[in-house]
Amino acid sequence: MNNLQPKISVIMATHNDESTISDSIESILNQTYPNIEFLIIDDYSTDQTLNILKSFESEIKNIKIFKNLKNIGLTKSLNILIRNATGDLIARQDADDISFNNRLFKQVHELIHNQLDFCTTRAIRSDSQKKIPGLSFFLPNKILMKYKNPFIHGTLLIKKEIFEKYGMYDESFYFAQDYELIKRLLHYKCKYKVLKEPEYYLNMTNNISNNYSREQKKFADLVRKLKYSK
Repeated sequence: MNNLQPKISVIMATHNDESTISDSIESILNQTYPNIEFLIIDDYSTDQTLNILKSFESEIKNIKIFKNLKNIGLTKSLNILIRNATGDLIARQDADDISFNNRLFKQVHELIHNQLDFCTTRAIRSDSQKKIPGLSFFLPNKILMKYKNPFIHGTLLIKKEIFEKYGMYDESFYFAQDYELIKRLLHYKCKYKVLKEPEYYLNMTNNISNNYSREQKKFADLVRKLKYSK
């Protein structure tokens, strides 16, 4: 791995995000960190999302577009992208969120300087402009994980070798796949940091968490009951 500027594979899965996808993509293209490839998978959209993706692919050389022949969900889609990633690091980006321009630069610096396995950041809610996590940010994550996932999935930056060592997203979790992944990484004592300053605008309206809240709760309850072997 290039210890100064390791290559980042940014991965994004999208489904019917025609109204937000362009701004989300632009926020990655405008990153101050230079060594990036951008892998995007269309999960069988029925709107103009795929056409928008193709227009970016035709103009931007470091964008690679994948297409599912049927809707398979976020978990499996992300695993497809990870298997196709060539970077030393994997970064998440959701198709309805916005990354601040310096997000990846700051995260890579923290990851290298502190020899981390993964790094996330706080975010600003796009509807209320409030920081999240709020006050709970100052509580131990070990305690918070018993009740919820305090990590913002879209801000994840993680070494690819960690996926290779501890496994990728668990495809039995159609929802709450990020909660399960983080719980597993913490169980195996992966070293991490959550940046105090927000580096991400998080959409909280008409998103997966809101539209499928019952399903999210069901899978989150399963995560809380999980036990991992040593």
